[in-house]
Amino acid sequence: MVTLKQLAEKLNVSISTVSKALHESDEISKETIERVKALAKHLNYQPNKVALSLKSNKTKTLGVIIPNILNHFFAKVLYGIEEEATKKGYDIMICISNESYVKELQSLEVLGNGSVDGFIISIAEETQIKDQTQHIESILQQDLPVVMFDRVSDTIDCDKVIIDDFGAAYEATKHLLQEGRKQIVLLSDIEELSVGKLRVNGYLKALEETANYKNKPIIINIRNNDSIEDTIEALYNKYPKIDGILSVDNTTGVVALHKALKRGIDVPKSLSIIGFSDENVLPFTEPKLSTVSQHAIDIGKASVDLLLERITDGTHKASKVKTIKTNLVLRGTTK
Repeated sequence: MVTLKQLAEKLNVSISTVSKALHESDEISKETIERVKALAKHLNYQPNKVALSLKSNKTKTLGVIIPNILNHFFAKVLYGIEEEATKKGYDIMICISNESYVKELQSLEVLGNGSVDGFIISIAEETQIKDQTQHIESILQQDLPVVMFDRVSDTIDCDKVIIDDFGAAYEATKHLLQEGRKQIVLLSDIEELSVGKLRVNGYLKALEETANYKNKPIIINIRNNDSIEDTIEALYNKYPKIDGILSVDNTTGVVALHKALKRGIDVPKSLSIIGFSDENVLPFTEPKLSTVSQHAIDIGKASVDLLLERITDGTHKASKVKTIKTNLVLRGTTK
């Protein structure tokens, strides 16, 4: 491995000059900077990250813990995190909790032992159900900053990046009401999560405010062991007059659309459907599904920016909540 000393000897300058040139210091002439960088590139010089971290007490690495890598939303957030971290000169170390509290705890313990400068985390489903957040509090007490995104805990005082889940579901429900829909169903397979509860409340609020809406709210919660297809089939059998569906998760809206079309239901003439699915589902639906766009990449980038700001400024300042604006994108499944 090529060292600063070897670069200095070949260029007949001091080690300090080489170091300053690589960091483009104003103390070094432009010509010398170009010479040093050219040789460093030619010899494939790589900074010794261990030495740098010991000297600065920083690893230039961010820990990222997400619940599910197969979920397209989390995959896109991760893309945004990696892109922004690289842009800012940071690496990331990724752990997948697979919705397990124990795996989330283990990931924090492993990465929190000097490997990273801070964490970006979306809480596992089991963590939210058990309401156990001591492991995250412990990390914060070590003066390691934490940024939560999407699934957050109100009991943890840290920076957070969220969307307006309540407002997004409220707006989507209001659109269905404005179409004149009389029996609107909410579908969810995330009832235990904070985001799922907020979206349900947005749906309920929109119905409550509409004086001429006479039917009771219908909320169908699909649990882990339930068959989505069987549950939605049973829904259509039980409520044959359904004319609006709001799906607040990534999948049930697509299944509801396919089942409706199979039954010969005219979408969107007789039934409108809005999902929270991202554009990854669009190639598989016809008509194209109307969706709430969550801007996952922006969530990832904002999470990195908040964490780096906290790393730079320290943990003493008041926590921030960054809300990413959603958009209701109307396509073929709504009027």
